[in-house]
Amino acid sequence: MADDVFLLRRVAWVNDAVAKLDRAVAQEPGLPRYFRGLVLAELPARFGKAAAAVDDLQWVLDHKDRFPVGLRRSVYRGLAKAYTTLGREAEANAALVRSGYPSLDPTLPVFTTDNWVTAKDGFRFRPPRLVELAPRVYVAQGYDFADIAFVVTDDGIVAIDAGTTEANARAALAALRRITAAPITHVLVTHAHWDHIGGLPALRGASTRVVANARFADELKIVNDTGVGFRYFFGGDAPRRYELAPDRVIDHRETLTVGGTEFVLHPVRGAETSDALLIHLPASGVLFVGDTFMPYLGAPFLPEGSPEALFENIALIRSLAPRLLIHGHPPLTELFTIEALPGVESAMRDLHARALRRIAEGRSLVDILHENILPDTLKANPRLVVRFLVVRDNFIKRLYHQRTGYWKPDGEGLEVLAPSEWAAVLELLAGGRESAFAETARTLLGRGDHALALKVADLGLINHRESSTLADLRRRALDGLRARHQQLNPFKFIIYSEWAGADLPPVE
Repeated sequence: MADDVFLLRRVAWVNDAVAKLDRAVAQEPGLPRYFRGLVLAELPARFGKAAAAVDDLQWVLDHKDRFPVGLRRSVYRGLAKAYTTLGREAEANAALVRSGYPSLDPTLPVFTTDNWVTAKDGFRFRPPRLVELAPRVYVAQGYDFADIAFVVTDDGIVAIDAGTTEANARAALAALRRITAAPITHVLVTHAHWDHIGGLPALRGASTRVVANARFADELKIVNDTGVGFRYFFGGDAPRRYELAPDRVIDHRETLTVGGTEFVLHPVRGAETSDALLIHLPASGVLFVGDTFMPYLGAPFLPEGSPEALFENIALIRSLAPRLLIHGHPPLTELFTIEALPGVESAMRDLHARALRRIAEGRSLVDILHENILPDTLKANPRLVVRFLVVRDNFIKRLYHQRTGYWKPDGEGLEVLAPSEWAAVLELLAGGRESAFAETARTLLGRGDHALALKVADLGLINHRESSTLADLRRRALDGLRARHQQLNPFKFIIYSEWAGADLPPVE
């Protein structure tokens, strides 16, 4: 932003901004101090703020329990920048390594989360850790795309889900083995998605019983029969096909008692899949909900998911009155808490009704999305806005595609045109000039329209395959989209990272 300020006024503008941050820190030394540290770290040496940046950012690390999970990458990068300004090269290099950044190149996208992704290992929401969320209830986070939970009973361990690969499941189990050597008696599967069943062989002993919803086989068939070309979700070692059969399937509420611990199993039609299994521990008030609240309402690339089932699931959860909801992925457990549920439900019901009205009016999907719906109920619950936004567009898309045909009200689908055909049209408009594509993409990037810039670069490259300029602009567009979606839409972040061939290493 400083580059947009007239040069002779820039120093005063920066000093005024720092003064505002100082006042914010004086009122609340939590997140404001984090933001101040990042800002001070970026200032040139002449401002003399690098040492203060180090103090702020080190304070954040020393008080990490006061901050949301997932800020360490930006903190370490800020420290690397501040140490570089101070000429403390060894400390700068150490901080840079811990950040996962290859360099302090200012053209690199800015990442503020601890999410990471590589072609080999796939995506992780968190660095690996084993957390005890309730007495004798452990959740292995960051060992896999999905979480694996372990409930320790007097007769052994009941695992909830199994991760994507055997290697990942073994790593999670190794973390648990530092606490207990008890055998795994049961694996309860919340649904038949890749990241919840792929590691089953690593957890399944000779006497281990695997329990799932009776519709498990139907969902597994969808998973196996639908080609998914994206590899960065689960990594290069993830299976492409799954041949798994539970030892027992259930189609109605049942109670399983293991080692004095009662597990009440609720097979339901889930918001994500038709084979959801909710697992309730009444004594501790814990309810495992799998991916019921996964904001995509089914994998975006599979024909599944149900907005209406979301409300059915919420009604069941409300009737069970649990103390704690444990989801299949860390951000869901943090965002969609039992306390947040009433406000989330109210906002989603409002969205559901309004989207259905728009569909009945023959509105296009683009029209509905561009309406930027924000229910009035959120005014009284501003803390729920982020939770709502995480789900909103995906909810609308799933509902729209399930309620409309393959010919859309705006004519989409009547004539299906290949990218090469669109590229030929633009080639005519551009007069065959590669520079016209480059200039347009560059202008769009300057406006922050990364998605449009990517589209222009992709179409330009169809007819100008050897253009290093268009390839560079395409990468810049992808990096912009990676940065934009890192928080609210990790699935988009994953796909754009794969298209860019860009790994983001873990934070140390």
